[in-house]
Amino acid sequence: VQLQASGGGLVQPGGSLRLSCAASGLSLDYYTIAWFRQAPGKERGGVSCISNVDGSTYYTDSVKGRFTISRDIAKNTVYLQMTSLKPEDTAVYYCAAGGPFSDYDASLSRAYLYNFWGQGTQVTVSS
Repeated sequence: VQLQASGGGLVQPGGSLRLSCAASGLSLDYYTIAWFRQAPGKERGGVSCISNVDGSTYYTDSVKGRFTISRDIAKNTVYLQMTSLKPEDTAVYYCAAGGPFSDYDASLSRAYLYNFWGQGTQVTVSS
């Protein structure tokens, strides 16, 4: 199993980035995919996840209305479109696969529930 995260970079406040998580060795039909992030000196926290069951999406409060998670089943890839980026969004972003879950929102605060992790991609929001 491999999760390959990409798309990070340096962007000015208010800018946009799209992260990609390409999965191999597992199917998005059977795994929920989440994005987590970790800033220096802080714990890893959940950002968003998309259910394998019906494609329902979930977000942590700080990114609601700014970030959008989506998936392309044919490409076995999950995306995180990030807009209106703020300096506090600066972190290493990781994608992870896990499930099934009875509470998807709760899974974003429980990284240990996710079985497989990608290597991370750096997002820096700075002027």
